[in-house]
Amino acid sequence: MDYEGRLIKQPANAGTASKKRISRHRNGKFPRGFTLVELLVVIAIIAILMAILMPALQRVRKQAQDVACRSNLRQVGLIIYLHLQNNDFKMPHVYQYDFSSTGGPDRSNRKCNEYSWRHSDGTFYQPDEDDSYWGTAFLDYVKDTEIFSCPAFRNAAQLAELDKLYGYDVKQFYESAFGLNGWLDYENTDRIRNQPEVIVALDHLEPRIENGTADMLFNSGPGTENLTGYRQGGNRETWYRGIFRHNIRSSGRWKTGGTINVLWLDQHVSVIKETLGDDIPKRYFDPLGKN
Repeated sequence: MDYEGRLIKQPANAGTASKKRISRHRNGKFPRGFTLVELLVVIAIIAILMAILMPALQRVRKQAQDVACRSNLRQVGLIIYLHLQNNDFKMPHVYQYDFSSTGGPDRSNRKCNEYSWRHSDGTFYQPDEDDSYWGTAFLDYVKDTEIFSCPAFRNAAQLAELDKLYGYDVKQFYESAFGLNGWLDYENTDRIRNQPEVIVALDHLEPRIENGTADMLFNSGPGTENLTGYRQGGNRETWYRGIFRHNIRSSGRWKTGGTINVLWLDQHVSVIKETLGDDIPKRYFDPLGKN
């Protein structure tokens, strides 16, 4: 009844609904949330799934890095090809050391074989300047130095930075990821007949691969090991894992099971699996027997 004494008609099922609510409350049948045990079980299942998926995701990420590196290396090959077309098929002079009267390198007069593209004021280095990267010899054809980068190289650069390779800031390495075959320096490539089997550049920690087996992949004789400076006991042993750094299969310090990306003189790009060097002929690097 309202304040004026009028009778208010109630819905026919009002009492029934109220009784049902009371009944559910008394019987403990209200909807409830997850218990702590259930939440812990769900979290454990998610953790197990992440543990299963993370290695696969890491493999996919590394494969994507490898694809990006090969793509950039192909573009570097195109730049080198354009240079050859416009310079009578002659490679540029990418010098490292002046040589002493005894024929050995005069390290007190080092010229380049470094990692730098630009001076502190942003201007590009010239190929014959101290600290210049070999890519500066192709500046007429380089629109973006980013194509000389490789995502996987950043780990290798950081590895080198641990021992202060050449004393550089590690970020200067990022766009200097590929090593040039030093034995093609100033060479007329038109004289080389078997170009699909001649290495121009590869995905190497060293900016200009040289010095025989110290940096290159072949051995000085059967049973010896390649990359002698990088192997156990060598003066660059801590940087070995920066060489065969793609598709790594092993955590061993001198064994990765990985691959290295290679640009050949005919412009194709392929991979070479980690090797002790006996299966790599010297002519891949020195096709004219100069050394």
